[in-house]
Amino acid sequence: MSKTQTILVGLATLCLLAQSAQAEVTKRDEGGFVSRNAAVVAATPKEVWLALISPGKWWSPQHTWSGDPVNLSLMPRAGGCFCERIPETPDPIGGALEGSAEHMRVLQAHPERALRMRGSLGPLQSEPVSGVLTISISEVEQGSRIVWEYVVGGYMRYEVGTIAPAVDAVMSEQLARLTKLLGPVEPTDEAPRSPDQPEPSLEDAIDKMADN
Repeated sequence: MSKTQTILVGLATLCLLAQSAQAEVTKRDEGGFVSRNAAVVAATPKEVWLALISPGKWWSPQHTWSGDPVNLSLMPRAGGCFCERIPETPDPIGGALEGSAEHMRVLQAHPERALRMRGSLGPLQSEPVSGVLTISISEVEQGSRIVWEYVVGGYMRYEVGTIAPAVDAVMSEQLARLTKLLGPVEPTDEAPRSPDQPEPSLEDAIDKMADN
């Protein structure tokens, strides 16, 4: 499969996942962007919290360095690490080495109410850009409402118009997987996308990413 075909498949998958959740890039300019997702689940705030701090049960393996979310850990306290263990790999010269990666650092952990972390996820890790992810939990009649907002700002080599919807789709996927674990209720009523925030076409995104 060619590089362009691989990108096409990946972006198409992201687009389908984004359509299945309440996802939106609520703000986007040269300085960064804001991705916002929401869902209602048939679970108590306590159940949501316990699942949230156990990312190995729901985080997508496609968005890990090791390929297996079981290697993820999250310490829910200020300064705690959302980290990943990269298991040992056979070394033909002798011995084996284990690695690790930091995805985010916890800024605030308020059990059953909110988790806030700072970090550059995925491809953003190679850039000086920074992001703050705030996940809020509130009790509703059907169970719990989860709002997932990722605010990214700073210099990066990616074009915001290309990377913003891609990151938003990944955020949507993670929340969708958490929602599936807890039991989805129904889509939340979110404000429609502003007409002055048009999404780039899939073809434009492919052309720009293939050039990198």
